[in-house]
Amino acid sequence: MIMGYTFLDQKGTFYLENPENTGALYFPIAGEQGIKGAVTPNLGGDLKTGQNTFILEPVSVENLHNNKSTRNFWCCMEGKGIWSATGASAEEKAAAFTDRQEKSTLEAGIMWHKMTRESKKYQLRSTITSFVPVCDYQVEVMHVEISNTGREAVSFVPAAAVPLYARSADNIRDHRHVTSLLHRIRTLDCGVTVEPTLTFDERGHQKNEITYFVCGTDGKGEKPEGFYSTVDNFIGEGGSFERPEAIVKNLPPMPAGTAIDGYEAMGGLRFHKVVLRPDESKTFIILIGLAGNREDIEAIVSAAGSQKKVMDMLEVTKNYWNQKLNVSYHTEDERFDNFMHWVNFQPMLRRIYGCSFLPHHDYGKGGRGWRDLWQDCLALLIMNPDGVREMLIDNYAGVRIDGSNATIIGSKQGEFIADRNNITRLWMDHGVWPLITTKFYIDQTGDIGVLLIENKYFKDRQTMRGTARDERWQEGDRTILKDKNGNPYSGTILEHLLLQNLTAFYEVGEHNHFRMRGADWNDALDMAEERGESVAFTAAYAGNLETLSQLLTYLKEGGMSKVSVLKEMTVLFADDERLYEDIDAKKKLLAEYGASCRHDVSGEKAELVIEEVIDGLHHKAEWIKKHIRESEWLDQGEEGWFNGYYDNNGRQVEGRFPSGVRMMLTGQVFTIMSGTATEEQIEQITAAADRYLYEEKAGGYRLNTNFNEIKTDLGRMFGFAYGHKENGAVFSHMTTMYANALYKRGFVKEGYKALHTLYRQAMNFDVSKIYPGIPEYFDGAGRGLYHYLTGAASWLMMTVITEMFGVKGQNGNLIFMPKLLEGQFDANNRAEISLTFANCKWHVIYINGERKEFDEYQVKEIRLNGRTVSSTNMAEAFADNVIPLAKIQELDTRMQQEVIVVLN
Repeated sequence: MIMGYTFLDQKGTFYLENPENTGALYFPIAGEQGIKGAVTPNLGGDLKTGQNTFILEPVSVENLHNNKSTRNFWCCMEGKGIWSATGASAEEKAAAFTDRQEKSTLEAGIMWHKMTRESKKYQLRSTITSFVPVCDYQVEVMHVEISNTGREAVSFVPAAAVPLYARSADNIRDHRHVTSLLHRIRTLDCGVTVEPTLTFDERGHQKNEITYFVCGTDGKGEKPEGFYSTVDNFIGEGGSFERPEAIVKNLPPMPAGTAIDGYEAMGGLRFHKVVLRPDESKTFIILIGLAGNREDIEAIVSAAGSQKKVMDMLEVTKNYWNQKLNVSYHTEDERFDNFMHWVNFQPMLRRIYGCSFLPHHDYGKGGRGWRDLWQDCLALLIMNPDGVREMLIDNYAGVRIDGSNATIIGSKQGEFIADRNNITRLWMDHGVWPLITTKFYIDQTGDIGVLLIENKYFKDRQTMRGTARDERWQEGDRTILKDKNGNPYSGTILEHLLLQNLTAFYEVGEHNHFRMRGADWNDALDMAEERGESVAFTAAYAGNLETLSQLLTYLKEGGMSKVSVLKEMTVLFADDERLYEDIDAKKKLLAEYGASCRHDVSGEKAELVIEEVIDGLHHKAEWIKKHIRESEWLDQGEEGWFNGYYDNNGRQVEGRFPSGVRMMLTGQVFTIMSGTATEEQIEQITAAADRYLYEEKAGGYRLNTNFNEIKTDLGRMFGFAYGHKENGAVFSHMTTMYANALYKRGFVKEGYKALHTLYRQAMNFDVSKIYPGIPEYFDGAGRGLYHYLTGAASWLMMTVITEMFGVKGQNGNLIFMPKLLEGQFDANNRAEISLTFANCKWHVIYINGERKEFDEYQVKEIRLNGRTVSSTNMAEAFADNVIPLAKIQELDTRMQQEVIVVLN
């Protein structure tokens, strides 16, 4: 493995030489107050708070090498040339790939980015640290230090140069020039501000109330001597951002108090001349952001206007994010431990950025989808469980009474918005994820009572699971389901879960699997609306129905005898195998149910016997599994796999075809995870996956084989080049779920292989060309794309903790079931993990003194805070590998609990 970058500590801080020699690198810096940015090695990228408030010009990945519009800092050497402290100059670009190229190094950690660049020609070194401080201000800080590395004094005129875009991303080609006419540009004593008069975007023409700014001081708080406030007066006629006339000719700046209207704005800040003796340095503070008024800007400059204040801010920011990442790992491989530190961080980035606003994620407007709401909670339950209960409960307000859900998520927690465009689309997998997350929450906390909390239902024009419209619902109506009397209707979380999974059970296609509808997890399987079926997620729903049966068993053991549901729902609980086999009868039942609650509901409740509900759910789950085994298993001798889909012509998608073998990973994941696949079938599946899907140079298991066909009867993915994105790339999310499923079923070496190949590929910098972490996918050449914002991170983190390390909850009890391979223990025969569970901080140490393999060792002894406890010591109420919730609740949550687990 080629190292690429080097880790400097145990907190993910890494070092990389000449990062600009690798294309398309970008790094996230953001704050929880709303500002979010991307920074490249040459300080390109952008900065914004949302779709309509871009401070710097929006960029996609191709802009990273095309755009000259970057954050820059110039040193005019007074007749001896000009030097860009960021490397974004025509001179330095011409030196690329030659021995004249400057040496640069990147050092970065969680939410901070530091570039150091050295010029032998000019005897100067720059160190620029970029971060978003933890504060109430919407600002990015550039801490610039210029040092004399030579033997003689050097003099130069310094100038910051940051082009201000100051408008909506919509205007990048939609009235780009016209919207510059709205700009009102002013120079203050500390910088340049832009306050557009109006905003032109999807919201219509509105009065603008935001001021964008670039301000700065030197390290002692001294203000700039003047300004270049428009692009025209900065670059000049025929100039460019890489060779601006104002810098080349050292043109005099304009003074504070200058007003210019109707031009592209420039945050050009010229400082007083600097003379540096050998080994001397000079610091500058550049602040880029937006505010509500001039007074706010002055407050920001006051708070961050000196070297000491910025260094204090940086330290606070580092500590803040490091404390957020309260999960750490120790194995034989320190690089894996640091890699996982960045994986821990990625779900936090998804909360901030949504699925947009990084260069590869050049779509959407920052919101998260229904799937994201639930999957990102998996990581939050491990790292920061405070508030997750309320988040889960609030999310259920997005469920419709027909079992579908809202797809436009509001900015506030629990806010869901009716689709103004009336686009009827239903992703058939959406009902799967809420239960998976809620079950994980219950296991982590023991809070089975959350199932009995009530919440409302979402209501808009879509009804009958998206197949009809409720014309009685009018635009502007409240998006809350009401009963016949006009009162908001609420049901328990359990009712919401039963509704989502039972309605899916009846919505079947001609092969008695659940209909594909708009797509499933793979959004690019979007062209089989009429006759498509997802066998893969039918299996996933089977697992859910079994999970619901298990949760109801917990409630029964706690004394519950009846299940209260909406009266209209009772038809969904029919338990009759003849019904299960009858496709038309299932469709009719679902249609009758949908019609009964098309506009509103009775509001009346029915009480069902809990034992009958448990049995009915179990029977439905078992029927699905049996049906899939009998109808979709493709036996190829020592190999085999499940067909996962039917196309829009009603044809089985996978198998052996004249064009070659067709196999998709998704169908194998959920048949394994749900218990549909037998152990013998899993052995055949892994053999087939290794033969047909695994490719080491691509980074592991591909999502599918090459179908050699543009299947317009299944999805747009087949129009993509093979090996890219959904068409045959190594898709981290599904590979991680494949590993999770294998670990759960006891196929540990196979699960480890799936995870380890992803890790190895991501860390092979010369091929993956990404910073630490897991990308959405690796392309055919093994390059990582769509970095940082991927649900794979939550699943990878959960799998490593609960399956590989085996530290997991079961209805609130803490269980130790390690599946670590012998080679993962360090030289002292130890593997360690620190995490939070049940409001306690835990440090778990596994000791494998005899270095046995995972299938040879078992838990011999548990020591809690130095005291040995075991199943024979019943006074402590410990089982062999379990610390019960009751015991955990007795512990002092202010202290870290040390658990030593001896394996033998």
